[in-house]
Amino acid sequence: MSLPPIPPALDQLGGRPFSFYPAILHIEHNEWIYRKATWSEILVENAKTHQELWIPRRFLGEVSRIDDPVTIVGLTKELEYKSGTVWPHQRRVIELPVAVGERPLTMAAEEGARPRPAPVVGIRLEGGAESRIGRLIVTSLVLGVVACIMVVTVTREGTLRPRVVYSNKDQAFLELKYNDDIHAIRLKLGQPASERWRQNSGEIQYQALWYPQRAYYVVLMGMDRKAMHYIGAVDQDWNMVHSVSIPSGGTTAPLLRGLKNKQF
Repeated sequence: MSLPPIPPALDQLGGRPFSFYPAILHIEHNEWIYRKATWSEILVENAKTHQELWIPRRFLGEVSRIDDPVTIVGLTKELEYKSGTVWPHQRRVIELPVAVGERPLTMAAEEGARPRPAPVVGIRLEGGAESRIGRLIVTSLVLGVVACIMVVTVTREGTLRPRVVYSNKDQAFLELKYNDDIHAIRLKLGQPASERWRQNSGEIQYQALWYPQRAYYVVLMGMDRKAMHYIGAVDQDWNMVHSVSIPSGGTTAPLLRGLKNKQF
């Protein structure tokens, strides 16, 4: 399987600082130092806070040829920092509800371009009727504001808390750690029904242990088949159900999302 190369000149920066464009959201100081790279990610360190982040290669763009006042590394998508890693930022536009008797702004703008006489309507309301209409208008506005707040809250919760829904009651994989080898996994989960290896994987080796009674695969990774360690679990449709943190920072989630059943 062909792998994307390290972005041009990024590994040649050495200890020189650079900035991402656009800047990563929720990180105040946008000045970074290149540390190292794997086949799927690069490791950068914040020059001020010394925070380390793993950036997937697919989000990296071109490196500027001009370094005055600082070198710029482009990002193909706007990223945001949350839950210890970076994610593509999703901007959501919410259209406010239209009050009774009003037209949407786009329709009003189009009709406003065509001059038309304003309608003249003679209405005479008693004091009680005016009071009831005023209360009705205020109530409609309050309900509209409450509906907007509820929509924003639900949308924000869904964006900031991505989670994997796993209905199987067996969650023994939560006991597995990054350093667990195949012997430790067999001790905790028992003997798997089958073992599969990823073909044509180059220097990186992947192994999948199938537990049909638990309805998920346990995935291991290593430089050779004698030194494999746990990186996570996927269900029978190869959807990620568990990932672990890696010592150098970040998680194994990007590795698991790139794996498919047909690759084994």
